[in-house]
Amino acid sequence: MFKFIVTAFLEHWLAALFLLIEYLMQNRFNHGLQRYPGPFLASLCDWWRFFDVLGRRAEATHIRLHKQHGDIVRLGPNTLSFANPAALGTIYGLHKGFVKSGFYPVQQALAKGSRLPSLFSTTDETYHAQLRRSINSAFSMSALIHYELSVDEATVKYLEQTETLFSSSNATCDFAKWLQWYAFDVIGAITYSKRHGFIDKVKDIDGMVRYLGWLFSYVAPNPIIRILDRFDLNPFSFAVVKFAKARMSERLAAIDEAESNGHLDPTPSVGRGDLLSMFLKAKEASPTFFHDGRVLTLAVSMAFAGSETTGISLATVFYYLIKNPEKYSRLVQEIDDAAGLGLIEERPSGLISWAESQKLPYLDACIKEAFRLHPAAGLLLERVVPPHGAEICGEYIAGGTIVGCNAWVIHRRHEVFGEDVDVYRPERWLEVSKEKRKEMD
Repeated sequence: MFKFIVTAFLEHWLAALFLLIEYLMQNRFNHGLQRYPGPFLASLCDWWRFFDVLGRRAEATHIRLHKQHGDIVRLGPNTLSFANPAALGTIYGLHKGFVKSGFYPVQQALAKGSRLPSLFSTTDETYHAQLRRSINSAFSMSALIHYELSVDEATVKYLEQTETLFSSSNATCDFAKWLQWYAFDVIGAITYSKRHGFIDKVKDIDGMVRYLGWLFSYVAPNPIIRILDRFDLNPFSFAVVKFAKARMSERLAAIDEAESNGHLDPTPSVGRGDLLSMFLKAKEASPTFFHDGRVLTLAVSMAFAGSETTGISLATVFYYLIKNPEKYSRLVQEIDDAAGLGLIEERPSGLISWAESQKLPYLDACIKEAFRLHPAAGLLLERVVPPHGAEICGEYIAGGTIVGCNAWVIHRRHEVFGEDVDVYRPERWLEVSKEKRKEMD
């Protein structure tokens, strides 16, 4: 067989070469994108972008390319990156007709071989709108404040374990991983009123964190994995899905028991009004659309979307404060002054409430500055231009073109953030007018 293939290729190599050249030229001149600068290989095929992302520092590449070529850079045969903040409203604004690209579905979890499209990973605009309407109340400000007690309990446990395992013995701590485990437990607490157990057991529970790496690199887009998962033979078990299913079963059983005991509205009586309770309420309000599969989807997506980005963001805040001791000292002084003025209640836990944190402007500036320099997402948030095409920053872009902005690039615009955009300087958020701060936000 191999000999036959080699012989056929040698006999028809010229035709094969011609077809390859034709394919590469079609990519090169696709949608007229050859007029935009970028790596030449990127204009011929997506392999350039694949290997760049595989190197895990695509954000650095994007920053460098935009510095070299300007506001619009071609990253693939059909992909453009925009650096001008003016593009944000056009690409990501409501009712603009830009739909999500194929970048999103591969990040969906699986249950019995079926994809679980979440608010983030779905590309169906109608489904997204209906799902969002169903759960808006779960993410209202009043609801978020209600979840604070669960967050505080997880935080107290985290601090106790940090003291026991590391501080008291001067042991080395992989702080980024430790914060990600904390984030997983917090998400579990506000979703199910039950922590996953990372901090309590000091380990990656059921390999959930390990699985996330597989998810983004290999598992989700692999059709063989979907088939195996349908028959519970998936070697890369979706531990987060299993955990969510177990909590759902416990909750439904508790609700049934509450109903049998005469509770007219049993959902709030169990779970302390957590996210799962809110999702189940949405199911009651719209049972046709919001079935058990939707509830499971949202519960799982909370762990996927919430833990990873939250862990990265927390690590970023601590990293920049530790690297800049003078900023850290100023922050500690602000907290001490606020406590002295009675703006912060003294608690045995030492925690600060969300309401109290709003009285700490330098803390807010430190967080925003960390997020500016190190956004959780390092890639374009891709959208597809509507079929009729669109004007973006004065440029007509053909329909079907994939476009997007990278937060790492946008957050380094000199006209928005100043000349020292690569410097961690929280004061920049306090020195400007309200109008300028709104632009920076």
